Amino acid sequence: MGLYDFTFYDLIRRNAAAFPKAESWCEIDDRRTLTFKDLKNQVDRIAGGLKAAGIEKGDRLGVLGKNSVEFFLLYGAAAALGAIILPVNWRLSADEINYILNDCTPKLLFADAEFQEMITSQRPNLPSVANYYNLKGDSGGLDAFAALLESAEMSEAAEVSSDDGFVIIHTAAVAGRPRGALLSHGNVLCACLHLDYYLSLTEKDVHLSLLPLFHVAGLFMAVAVFGAGALNVNVSAFNADKAVGLIEEFGVSLFFDFPPILASVLTAAEEKESSLSSLRSVMGLGTPEDIDKYQKMTGGTYYCMYGQTETAMLGTFGRYNDAPGSAGRPVMLADVRTVDDDGQTAPQGTPGEIVVKGPLVFKGYWNLPDDNAHTFRNGWHHTGDMGRFDENGFLFYAGRKPEKELIKPGGENVYPAEVEKVILQHPAVEKTVVFGVPDPKWKEGIKAVCQLKPGKSLEAAELIAFVGERIARYKKPHYVEIISEMPIKADGMPDREKIKERYGSS
Repeated sequence: MGLYDFTFYDLIRRNAAAFPKAESWCEIDDRRTLTFKDLKNQVDRIAGGLKAAGIEKGDRLGVLGKNSVEFFLLYGAAAALGAIILPVNWRLSADEINYILNDCTPKLLFADAEFQEMITSQRPNLPSVANYYNLKGDSGGLDAFAALLESAEMSEAAEVSSDDGFVIIHTAAVAGRPRGALLSHGNVLCACLHLDYYLSLTEKDVHLSLLPLFHVAGLFMAVAVFGAGALNVNVSAFNADKAVGLIEEFGVSLFFDFPPILASVLTAAEEKESSLSSLRSVMGLGTPEDIDKYQKMTGGTYYCMYGQTETAMLGTFGRYNDAPGSAGRPVMLADVRTVDDDGQTAPQGTPGEIVVKGPLVFKGYWNLPDDNAHTFRNGWHHTGDMGRFDENGFLFYAGRKPEKELIKPGGENVYPAEVEKVILQHPAVEKTVVFGVPDPKWKEGIKAVCQLKPGKSLEAAELIAFVGERIARYKKPHYVEIISEMPIKADGMPDREKIKERYGSS
C-alpha cells in the first residue's frame, strides 16, 4: 500500500477507531448487532481464516446468498487480503450462475443453505473452486463459516492499492452473455463519498438495507452509510409490512427505491396507520405518483440519479423537485457529456449517447479486451444510454441506443436479445420481438410479440412459464401478444420500430 492509497479495509480500520462503540450493523433475522470495533475484529479473523485457506491477492471469492452480516464481512476480509468478491445474483438460473462462476474462476464459494443443492449439482462444472462454505454460520451442508472465525487474526494486511480490484458485478447479457464489471477500491470509495455528501449523511442516520449486496446500489448504499459512521439495518428479503415496522422501530432515515418498493411501503404504512416521519431521504427510480405521495406523507426529499454498474452507480444526482423528470446534474467528480455518432458533443437539448470519464469509471470488463477497447474509445466510457441536457445542466434520460436496447423491470437490467433467444427455442414460435412497455407495478414491463409457426397454437401463460424455467424469472415476459404476421424490413428481419409502434402498450 502506497502513501496515497486508501482501501475499503482502511475505512474499516478508521471507523473502528473513530466510532468503536457505535452500532454499525443490525441483522434483523436474528437481531445480532455489531459495533464498528466488533465488525473490524470479525473481519480480521475471517481474513486470517481466508489466508489459511490459501487466499492471496487477486483471488476471487464467489458468494451466492441473500443479505447478511457474513456477506458484508466477506467484503471487508477480502479487501484486507486484496482478494476480489464475486457476488452472484441468486435470482438467475443454474446455467446463468454456472456461467458467471466459470467466467471469473473463484477459488472459494460461499452459499446460503437454500442454494446449496443447486451448487452441489454444479460442482463437477466448477473446476476452479477448491472449497465450499456455508454463508450463514453453520446453516447448510458445506464447510462451516464459523471455522474461518476460529482462525488467528490476520497479522498484517496485504499491500493493496486504491486501484486494485474490489468487486466484480456482472451486468445484463448484451449478446447472450453477461459481462463482469471490475470495480476498484477507489471506484467504491469515490462513489460512497459522493453519496455521503449529496445525502448529508452523518453517524445519526439509519439505513434500511433492503437491496441485495450483489447489486451495485445495495452494496454502495451499505458502504456509504458504513463510511459515515451510521447504522445499516439489514433485511435478507423485502417485505413492506416488515419494512414499515423497522422504519418506526429504528427511526430509519433513508433507503434506495426500485419500483415497486416505495409504493408498497407507502401503502403498508397507510393500512397500518404507521408513521414514516423519520424517513428524510429516498433515492432511486420511482414514478412521479409514488414520489409525490412520499413527499406529502413524510416531508422528506426524493433524489433522482443516472448511473450504471460501470460508473460505480453514479453519473448524475439531484433532488427530484429541482427538475422533475430529470436525473439531476453531473456529480462533482464526473465529466458527463452527450455525444453524436462521431463522438462530437451533442447540442443542448439534442439527444446523444451519454459518455463519462473520471474516478467513478470502472476498470473494465473481466477478460474482455475487445469490449473494453470499444467501451473506452476516445478516452471516454460509452454507456450505451441516450440522454439530453437542458439549459440548466440537468440530464434527461432518453433510452438505450438501438444496438443496446435495455428493459429495466423493477431496477433489474434485461436485454431483449437474451429473452428473444429463449423464446425462439419454443417449438411453436417462428419470430419474436421483445421490448419494454409502461407497467403500473414495475414501471417498465417486458412484452413479447410473437408470430407462430404454421398450424401451431400457444397460450401466453405457457410461453411465460417456458421462459421462466430457462433464465432468471425476472426476465420472463409480463405480456405476450400473438400476431398473425410480423412486420418485416427489406433485409428480412423483424421491423422492431414498427412493431413497437403498433403493439407498444401493455
